[in-house]
Amino acid sequence: MVVDRNAVKQEVPIDPKTGKPYLNTVAAIQVSAAGVGSEVSPYVAQAVEVIRESGLPQETNALFTNVEGDLDDVLHVAGEAAKKLAEQGYRTSLVLHMDIRPGFTGQLTEKPKIVDRILGE
Repeated sequence: MVVDRNAVKQEVPIDPKTGKPYLNTVAAIQVSAAGVGSEVSPYVAQAVEVIRESGLPQETNALFTNVEGDLDDVLHVAGEAAKKLAEQGYRTSLVLHMDIRPGFTGQLTEKPKIVDRILGE
């Protein structure tokens, strides 16, 4: 399968383990509890722990935890991270931004490299 970064449409790979289309997804996930005061880090950390334990490639920055994997896996881990707080009784906020791009992998690290190349760094 040939992957063309400039193509509007890509061939969708089939996962040999499941026989289903593999829809690679990069997602920015933000989970937080509401009404817990001015410091939400202890609650955010619980959600981030769920994401890290998923085994999906991930990185945490000041506002989001970025994750990469098959669409179903990414949606599952986002839901589980939100449930971690909601099941404790907290009003929970989940922000989810996704780029679903069949045929591509390794985009969590590749996308920033492309931008750096364009900027000449």
